[in-house]
Amino acid sequence: MLERTDTSILGRWWWTVDKRLLGATFLLMALGILFIVAASPAVADRIEASSSQMFVLHHLMMLPVAIGLMLGLSLLEKKGLARVAVLGLLGVFGALILTLIAGEEIKGARRWVSLGFFSLQASEFAKPFLAVSVAWFLARGRENPRVRGKTLAMLLFGLTLFLIILQPDLGMSVVITLGFFTQVFLAGLRWRWIVLLVLLAVCGLVGAYLLLPHVSSRVDRFLETDAGDTYQITQSLRAYRNGGFFGVGPGEGTIKMVLPDAHADFVFAVVGEEFGAIVCLFVLGLIGYIVLRVWRCCYYENDLFFIWAGAGLSVQMALQSFVNMASSLSLIPTKGMTLPFVSYGGSSLLASSVVMGFLLAMTRKRPSLGGPHHA
Repeated sequence: MLERTDTSILGRWWWTVDKRLLGATFLLMALGILFIVAASPAVADRIEASSSQMFVLHHLMMLPVAIGLMLGLSLLEKKGLARVAVLGLLGVFGALILTLIAGEEIKGARRWVSLGFFSLQASEFAKPFLAVSVAWFLARGRENPRVRGKTLAMLLFGLTLFLIILQPDLGMSVVITLGFFTQVFLAGLRWRWIVLLVLLAVCGLVGAYLLLPHVSSRVDRFLETDAGDTYQITQSLRAYRNGGFFGVGPGEGTIKMVLPDAHADFVFAVVGEEFGAIVCLFVLGLIGYIVLRVWRCCYYENDLFFIWAGAGLSVQMALQSFVNMASSLSLIPTKGMTLPFVSYGGSSLLASSVVMGFLLAMTRKRPSLGGPHHA
């Protein structure tokens, strides 16, 4: 057992890390294993995979890597976080360009590039690395007026958004944009720039509807159920109705047999059918707790870098979770986006671990700096 007098890296980490945030994250990971075990065998059988447990085994193999990545990042201090984020973002730029050149085209979009043993979705990693990099340059600009922090932050955001729009990936663009908007708003951006950003965002959404057929199709089907194929959302809503409050029981669901992406984009529907509305609300509450816990730590924080980075990362996580859940409930047009730590997907799992690793590092107690207070 680690003593409070232990001054090793591990000892300092254990007595400063937010254990409630860490515990909530591990609980969400554990639930993710349970839900993937419930949802993925049916998908593997439907695509005639070599084993019905293929997705489960792959997830279990990736999980130790994800946990190691999260805990490793949580050990970093301020400058280390900034270095990792900026270097990681540069790597993401290269991966996004490689995806556009050599990525596999699926349904008119290039979002994955094969690395042989792993299919990488670089845009997943753009979210955390961009949020922390933007926060760093905004904070540096506030500390030193000669550093054009806002200009550098705008350039990084613009380049990231441009490369993701080229894929195209509207949902990821929206999540990144709103996370960035939160950060620059907290940093005190002038109202004329805020209005300009809002107008550009509206123009971007309208342009996506007019120029991207798959976007206009999803919006039309959301507004008018007879405007096209609504098979996925129809099956998803059936799953929730079948499950009721308490569910039909683990492994007893039937909708996953016919629901595409039941283990990934629509895993929440499987949870609704097999475990019921009570468990769905618990998952929602758990994600909400993580986000609010981060906001609480940010409230007591004095370092602007940690405040702005924590705000950007937590807003991104909240928005991604909302898009996944709301899509499966037909509250918004369907959008393929994973539920952090719950949906199957190697890139999603690793990127979520990067997010939580950063957040765990930022919310550690730093008495000498007047850091976040934990309770």
